Amino acid sequence: MENNITMAQNNFGDAELRQGASLVMETKAKDYQTVRRVIELISQNWQDQPQLAALASEVGLSPTQLQKLFTRWAGLSPKGFLQAVTLDHAKRLLAKDLPLLDASYELGLSSPGRLHDLFVTHEAMSPGVYKLGGEGLEIFYGFHPCPFGTAVVMVTDRGMAGMALADQGGENAALEDMQARWPKAKYVANQNITAPYVTRSFDPKSWNINDPLRVVLIGTDFEIRVWEGLLNVPFGTATTYSALGETIGKNAPRAVGRAVGRNPISFVVPCHRVVGKSGALTGYHWGITRKRAMLGWECGVAAK
Repeated sequence: MENNITMAQNNFGDAELRQGASLVMETKAKDYQTVRRVIELISQNWQDQPQLAALASEVGLSPTQLQKLFTRWAGLSPKGFLQAVTLDHAKRLLAKDLPLLDASYELGLSSPGRLHDLFVTHEAMSPGVYKLGGEGLEIFYGFHPCPFGTAVVMVTDRGMAGMALADQGGENAALEDMQARWPKAKYVANQNITAPYVTRSFDPKSWNINDPLRVVLIGTDFEIRVWEGLLNVPFGTATTYSALGETIGKNAPRAVGRAVGRNPISFVVPCHRVVGKSGALTGYHWGITRKRAMLGWECGVAAK
């Protein structure tokens, strides 16, 4: 009888923990939707220089509430984001051949100080693993809140193999998108294994050149060359598809663009730093608004 009572109590405790974790995820997802809407408003109305009070009114918050929420998620204030990311930001950058941080001076950002990058070490899986659809490969996955929505993280015994980004309600679709890349792999849910990779990816205090984040690239030979080229695009700067192709000895912007679009490790392998030849923020697998948010977040981190 006592054992049954103890088991019931333990089950009740586990249920409470699961419910609590679920509420936290729901709150974070709701918060991101608010931040996403503010980013859209800023991106669409940057020429009007919208004020904090007007933005707060649009999303049903007080200016103080919005300031705190946006800063916690995006890493900088709504005003800082407005200064750092406008629709012609990339055009200014490429027209003057300037890095994002230099261009940001014109938009009112304070001195960037010392620049820190996301230090990453990587290796590539053998082409055979990719050709076999990941057969024989065990991949752990987990869902985690991050500054840009929900991160769907994929990890092998050799390092992070994938990171997708999703909005509320799109988590399963993002997982299926990742699984389709390696359809014959064995997938195991384990957030304890994937959680440290999220911290290492998005917490600047965890970026350490002496203890780099390990990633493993799984794709065709050409795709891997393109992704390795992306890892050489410095934090806080941008490049074009043609310029990226030149770094890997391939003068084929469309092919490079397809490979960039197939990048399985968002943010860490920085495909968001690639823009069109005209400087326009071209398509992004996880959404243009999220791409703007990442560029603004990087400017905010660098400015600190």
